[in-house]
Amino acid sequence: MGKKPRVIAIEEHYYDRELRAHFAKHDVVDSPWIAERLDDLSNLRIKEMDEAGIDLQVLSHGAHAFHMFDPETAVRLAPGVNDRLHQAVERHPQRFAAFAALPTSDPKAAAAELERTVTKLGFKGAMVHGLTDGLFLDDKRFWPIFERAAALDVPIYLHPGSAPHHAVMDAYFKDYRKDFPLFHRSGWGYAIETGAQGIRLVLSGIFDKYPNLKIIMGHLGEGVPLLLWRIDSALSRSGKINFRKIFCEHFWITTSGFFSNPALRCCIEEMGIDRIIFSVDYPFMPNERAAKWIPNLPLGEEEKAKLLSGNVEKLLKL
Repeated sequence: MGKKPRVIAIEEHYYDRELRAHFAKHDVVDSPWIAERLDDLSNLRIKEMDEAGIDLQVLSHGAHAFHMFDPETAVRLAPGVNDRLHQAVERHPQRFAAFAALPTSDPKAAAAELERTVTKLGFKGAMVHGLTDGLFLDDKRFWPIFERAAALDVPIYLHPGSAPHHAVMDAYFKDYRKDFPLFHRSGWGYAIETGAQGIRLVLSGIFDKYPNLKIIMGHLGEGVPLLLWRIDSALSRSGKINFRKIFCEHFWITTSGFFSNPALRCCIEEMGIDRIIFSVDYPFMPNERAAKWIPNLPLGEEEKAKLLSGNVEKLLKL
């Protein structure tokens, strides 16, 4: 019997209390159970990690984040948010690591904050949420963030925002928003928008400009790997791009909130086991759902070890 692999989860959220206060008039979290856990970076969180057999969480701010702020406010608040997260990691360095929250509305300041958190605080990269000023992140004004990530050799994690673009909300989701409030979120809207973020980055040519750039997408890649054959067939037809090659060389995906064996096998067939990383999406997804899934993974021991910790240890240099 080989040594049991560590279990590392990398899309595990919290809310900074000072930042959250700026959203007091908004419906940030409608579940007291989730809200309690978003506020906790100590005893309750670690207790539930222990119960689920999770050794380490890489912490990231939830979807109400700096992409929703004006540049001046975002730049002013970001260092304090990241410093407080660093303090939480320092209190439990064997249990937590961190992704930075970046003021994307000021891309140059965001790049500088990324460098500060990586070089001074030991952060493992950054998580960015949704659109900024209604723009996808392939817009060249945001490229300084990706340039700095490539230079630092850390990944950028693309995560959904709190809601899709307002025009998409009106056209796609508003008819069912009241009866099915998760339709525009995890039920479908998040996958549409964040999947488009990833596809647009490939089409933009950014990976030619920064060949060391690494991108992570959660929720089994927001469905892109499940549609990879068709996307590649359509987009590569122009002769201008080999979509599959670029996607599989620069993207990693995680299992956050998506514990389906058939879907996992599909992703492995399309991308390879080395590109897939375990995550829970805590506390929006309870740890125990992932814990019950792990023993039934349709993988050999070597593949399971890569999924649970080996791949992310290599990517994040843990």
